[in-house]
Amino acid sequence: MKEPRWITKTAVLLLHAQSLAEYGGLEGIRDEGALESALARPKNLFVYEEIIDPARLGAAYVFGIIRNHPFVDGNKRAAFAALGVFLGKNGWMLVADQAEAADTILAAAARQLDEDALTHWITKHLVKAAIEEGQ
Repeated sequence: MKEPRWITKTAVLLLHAQSLAEYGGLEGIRDEGALESALARPKNLFVYEEIIDPARLGAAYVFGIIRNHPFVDGNKRAAFAALGVFLGKNGWMLVADQAEAADTILAAAARQLDEDALTHWITKHLVKAAIEEGQ
């Protein structure tokens, strides 16, 4: 079983900063341990439950960041950005209408959508990314 390419803490911090620069919001980490815990969730699923499904692991990133609320502001945006980067690093793309994607993340944050339902939604919108020759 090939290990996925994970997102680093540095990458999530950069995604979060970029999101704040583009859309606004308060800067800062509310709880660094909560961020580390969120980033460990997909790895734990892989190691202890042998889950390799990119949609399931991506949903774990989203729920980890949304529910742990590690940032002062912009947690939902950081979670969605982390999902996109994780999928991209592993050869997948999420192809969904922007409004539908936003509604889905908002529903997850409002606890109107559980992790299994988010996994299903991601799976429905997952497309294998074209990889250029030589990569």
